[in-house]
Amino acid sequence: MTPALLTKDGMADKWLVDPPREGAFELFKSLAALHQQIVTGVPCDDGVHQQSLVLGDWTMPKRIVYVSCNPATLARDAGVLVESGAYRCSAAGVVNMFPHTAHVESIAVFDKV
Repeated sequence: MTPALLTKDGMADKWLVDPPREGAFELFKSLAALHQQIVTGVPCDDGVHQQSLVLGDWTMPKRIVYVSCNPATLARDAGVLVESGAYRCSAAGVVNMFPHTAHVESIAVFDKV
């Protein structure tokens, strides 16, 4: 996932993110890069070359609900969102959907600042 691909996918006010155990790190890094571009006007760095995106009417989601089967990747990805200054974690919790195992589902809600 790159900032260019993210804006190409279109926009939505609310996202439900339910990634595999590896998490959504690249998605949230791209979202943080787009936030940086919106705030500063500096083009995003997609890791290969500076890429100036035409954002047009693309806006960041107002709310993101993140469901994760791996609390460690949720914590890592939450750090990217919160440290970017674009979102705050407004709620979080754990649901034990797998009795008699060490596995839980973690859920976090992020709202646009």
